[in-house]
Amino acid sequence: MDKSPEADAPCPCGGGRYAACCGRWIATGVPAPSAEALMRSRYTAFVLDAREHLLATWHPRTRPATIEAPEPGLRWLGLEVRRYERQDADHATVEFVARSKLGGRAHRLHETSRFVREEGRWTYLDGDFPERR
Repeated sequence: MDKSPEADAPCPCGGGRYAACCGRWIATGVPAPSAEALMRSRYTAFVLDAREHLLATWHPRTRPATIEAPEPGLRWLGLEVRRYERQDADHATVEFVARSKLGGRAHRLHETSRFVREEGRWTYLDGDFPERR
């Protein structure tokens, strides 16, 4: 089942219209121009259950063999990018909070993700989860 939104629908990442935002990276496989753009497309891929995009944009050293289907009833509610920092031409971090709801309970995923660029393509390497307050 194709869960992709209409081209002019708001992008789940909050960055504009789907086709001009994350849709172009998810649908075409064209590399995202920055680690932040890639992170936004990965959030959108989680919302749309586009596991192929998630695997294709995960660094081979840390990529799992498969990604499980989302739990039934999971709803992603929004993304907040808190910080984007480029360490050098090929390394960057993105701190974000992704909100979701499952079984009537709200959840927050707060992560600082590390990205690397190899052969002109950004990939997700891994992430840290800041301690909860």
